Amino acid sequence: MEFEARNSTEEALYQYKVGLGTFTKKMPKLAEHYNAFTQECFKEGVLSQKQKQLIALGISLYSQDEYCIIYHTKGCLDQGCTEEEIFEAIGVTAAFGGGASMSQAVTLVQECIEELNQLKQ
Repeated sequence: MEFEARNSTEEALYQYKVGLGTFTKKMPKLAEHYNAFTQECFKEGVLSQKQKQLIALGISLYSQDEYCIIYHTKGCLDQGCTEEEIFEAIGVTAAFGGGASMSQAVTLVQECIEELNQLKQ
């Protein structure tokens, strides 16, 4: 059965999942260690999972990593971030990353928020 995405955000998340699955089959030990490491990094701690997702979104924007931008925008929403909190994090990122970070934020992040919110309905 072929997956049919309803929007570009959902398609990108699916492509990432498929790619990670393929990588995991080819490099199971490495994938296991990477997944364990990232799970540990994103656990609730002194910083909340919400704060960690906002940080990850900022780093994703700064590094221009579209898959991570989509993934961590979803992570922010999943952790209960408001649009205002996301946009504040974008502002901090743009202070460091300038126009390149801002261009991803005003296009891709806003598109993701809209599409992910539509999926909840």
